[in-house]
Amino acid sequence: MTQTNNAATPQGSGADPRIICALDLATTTEAAALVERIGDAVDFYKIGLQLFAVGGMDLARDLKAQGRQVFLDWKLHDIGATVEKATANLAGAGCDLLTVHARPQVMAAAQRGAAGSGLKVLGVTVLTSLTADDLSADDHSLSPAELVELRVRQALEAGIDGVVSSPQEAARVRVLAIEAGRPDFLVVTPGVRPVGASLDDQARAATPAAALQAGATHLVIGRPITAAADPRAAARAIAHEIAPI
Repeated sequence: MTQTNNAATPQGSGADPRIICALDLATTTEAAALVERIGDAVDFYKIGLQLFAVGGMDLARDLKAQGRQVFLDWKLHDIGATVEKATANLAGAGCDLLTVHARPQVMAAAQRGAAGSGLKVLGVTVLTSLTADDLSADDHSLSPAELVELRVRQALEAGIDGVVSSPQEAARVRVLAIEAGRPDFLVVTPGVRPVGASLDDQARAATPAAALQAGATHLVIGRPITAAADPRAAARAIAHEIAPI
């Protein structure tokens, strides 16, 4: 894979740490080139399943070597012993965030695997592409908001570091975390679209400012940055939009 310029964006460059750019690209070469184009406008990157089988961990290590933060959006879901061992292996890579499905056994296992490391575990509550009809078709009697609340309570009981939820549920997640004595609980929100941007495949989206005001701690933003003619300028514009919050 092509490595990015190690001096391009050292951590602490002034980029807003709440913005996580989703590197949802076909190859690590494309992803590394995009990181270089974005330069000092973003320090935090998400590596998802699209890059998982084509060198995603190599890219993660490259980014960490540059002093950047890395979010591994792997959404682990397996028996507890397997999740625990996989999480322990990923913790050894020095990455910052890891997603698992928000099931009690899975979250508890991931928390054990990450113990003693700097890796923070996030439970994925309800995918932001899902609607109430989608959940009904999957034999769920709960609405998206009700299912998110159930899984947030389970995440808090499991002792993990936070959850991934849509901006529409962020306010309730924040209330539940504070009630549980966890003001440090992370609320990472995908489905974030700047004013005027296309919703693409996101069913429960919000603007960056609205998501933060609702209680989000981090914003996962993909195409509004990565598909822009000038990704660096697009990231800077979003950072400017949320600067007062």
